Formats: sequence, structure tokens, C-alpha cells
Amino acid sequence: METTHKSTDELLAEIENLKIQLEEANDTIEAIRTGQVDALIVKSDNGHELYTLKSADQTYRVFIEKMTEGAVTLNRDGIIVYSNSQFGKMVGLPLSKITGIFFSSFISPGDENTYEDLISRGWTEDSKGEVLLSSATKVIPVQLSITTLELDEGTSLSIILTDLTPQKQTQLLLKANNEKLQQMNHELELSNHDLQQFASVASHDLQEPLRKIQIFSNFLKERFATDLTQEASAYLDKIISSSQRMKVLIIDILSYSQLSQEDNSYVFTDLNVLINEVLEDYEILLKEKKASIIVDPLPSIEVNPGQMRQVFQNIISNALKFIRKDTPPYIRISANPGVDGNEPATNNESFCYLSFKDNGIGFDDKFARTIFTLFRRLHTKDKFEGTGIGLAISKKIIEKHRGNIIAKGQEGVGSEFIIVLPTRQNTF
Repeated sequence: METTHKSTDELLAEIENLKIQLEEANDTIEAIRTGQVDALIVKSDNGHELYTLKSADQTYRVFIEKMTEGAVTLNRDGIIVYSNSQFGKMVGLPLSKITGIFFSSFISPGDENTYEDLISRGWTEDSKGEVLLSSATKVIPVQLSITTLELDEGTSLSIILTDLTPQKQTQLLLKANNEKLQQMNHELELSNHDLQQFASVASHDLQEPLRKIQIFSNFLKERFATDLTQEASAYLDKIISSSQRMKVLIIDILSYSQLSQEDNSYVFTDLNVLINEVLEDYEILLKEKKASIIVDPLPSIEVNPGQMRQVFQNIISNALKFIRKDTPPYIRISANPGVDGNEPATNNESFCYLSFKDNGIGFDDKFARTIFTLFRRLHTKDKFEGTGIGLAISKKIIEKHRGNIIAKGQEGVGSEFIIVLPTRQNTF
């Protein structure tokens, strides 16, 4: 038998020819899948035969191949008669191994009943449901959208598969964050409870020994005034002064901590009445400092009267405290129409704008936010008395009223506190 030996060039030429044929075959298959051709001429023993693609099938193929979701078509027996490339990626199989098998083989065992119910309803009405799609390497949560499809061969079942993995991951992340938030809220509630317990101790247990220090210090000063040296008397005055400041500080801390408790008793209140009550309390001090107070007409709004009175007291007290030397204090209280766009979002609510403007020592405007910080002082206590809590209390009260408080200042000129409050409190 004669053996034909081919040269290297001939072998290479054959290989190249086979590559070209394979590429043509792949191009033809892709064209068929995507509907780019509607007829094929195939050479056979009987000559050339013409095969046409059905128009309905062609349109459907074009549609599902362009989808980012998986898509399959089932016959009445539940066998896959067509699928797109995306479904092949989802199950990790080539399309040649998908067509002709039962779609139920990709359903996770625990979801078989759910799948059967969806398929059963899908032949009579559109149905949707979630199942787990299983492959050899992974399990994917998917949503099945099932509807009937009329093709030339008859009625088929079309299933669109949406990968729910990103959605499930987001849900798990949200659940974890919610659980973490609940834990943080619980810890915050415990912390608030501890703070309120501390405030209770401060208001009772700490004030009792403090009262005794004040009583016996005053007793020593009055009883032995003639026996004390000038230096001893000065030391005694410092004890009395320091104990008085500590008493004020304890009361302020107690007031601040109590604002954390729920107190939503808002009533429609004439703010003019509240201002007049505060000014009456400061009547003697106003005369001593020769202060001038101008109060424009103020509106009536829903507030907690006790808390709002405390805000007015703190602001007016500061205006009477931080005054310029040899300059009588002047305070102007008015209702303004706007606040440079700093008011809270209205959400179709109406707001009122209150202004407390003085001619005191003022402050650098860079401290406009920090002055509301707890224990924040811009001046030493030897120059001006105070605990540094008053404005923090005021800010907390205003925020409980769903409002805002803004500070403006200019050194040597004065300061202005602007309060923005909703006219009504939605407590329902």
C-alpha cells in the first residue's frame, strides 16, 4: 500500500483551510441564533436543499439574545427548546448541553414545589416567583417571570430569569446595618439612662454637701468676721464664690440632661407674654445696668412654654452679662421675615423667625457654631461668670421644637441670635 506523504506547507494549508471552514460554521451558527439570516442552502446527497427560518422564531431569537437576563423557552413537557447565551452563563454550561433537557433539573431541590406551582399557573396566566437556580458550581437566587408565547409550532412557555444576587446582598447588608443600628440605639438608651441617673445624684446627693459648705462658710464669715485675718477672709470668700458657681453648674447639668426625656406638651402660646415674664424676672438687673430693651410684636405659636422661657432667659442673660465697659446694654427683640436661607426645609410648613440683637462685646464670627457646644466658653470665668451650658441648653430645646438657632457676632460691636421655629408642632 502506497503511503502519501504531505509536505509541511501542504499540512499548514489544510489546517488554515479547516480554520476558515470552522470560522464560517461559527459565523453561520451565530447568524442563525441572532436572526441575521432567514434561510440556509444545505448540500446533501439529493442536491442543494433550502431551509427557511420561521419569522416568529427569528424575532424571538433576536429579542432574547439582546437581553441581559436569562431566557428559556419550554415545551409542554417542560423541556428547554431554546435558551439565550445569558442563561448559559448563569448555569455554567454551553448551549449545546442545555437544549433538550428538563428545565426543572436546574431548580434547587428545596424549591421544586414553588417551581411546579409557577409553571402550572404560567400556562394559564402570567406568574412570577423566586427560586434558587442550581448549577454544578453555584446556586443563584433568581426571579422567574413566566408567560405563554405563541410560536409557529404552537404555544410555548417563555421564562425570563432575573439574577437577584445583588438585591439579596443588599438586603443582607441592610439587615446587618439595621441590627447594628438597633444595638447602638439600645446602648444609647442605656447611656441616656445612666446620664439621667447621674443627674439625679448630682441634683440631690451632691447638692446636700454643697449646701453645708455654703452654710458653714457663711457662718464662719458672719460669726468670726472680726477674728479672721484679711488673708483668711479672702480665702473664705473664694470658697463661698466657688461653691455658688458649683451649685449653678449642677443645676445647669441637671437641666440639660432632663431635655433628653420625652416632653412633647406643646400649646399655642403668645411669645409676647413669655418675653414679658422673663423681663419681669430681670427687672432689678435691668435697672442696675441701665439696660434698654425694645420688643417688637411677636407671633403666637405652638411651643413648650417652660422650655421656651428658658431659651429666652439664657439669651437675654448673656446679653446682660457680656456688655462693653461704660456702654449701657441695648437689646432689640423682633420677628424677622427671613434668615439668609439658613432656615430648615419648610415642607409646606410655616415658620417664624425671632431675632435677639445686642450691643455687647460680641464675638469672632468663626465661633458662631462652637458657642453652642457644651461647656464652651469664649471668655475666662474671672472676667465673666457662667457655666458654658446655657447656649447648649437653648440649642437642644430649639431642636426639640424642630427648629434652628443661629448666632452672628462681631467683636466690639455686638451679637445676634436668630431662632427659627415652626408655627405648629406635628405631634400626631
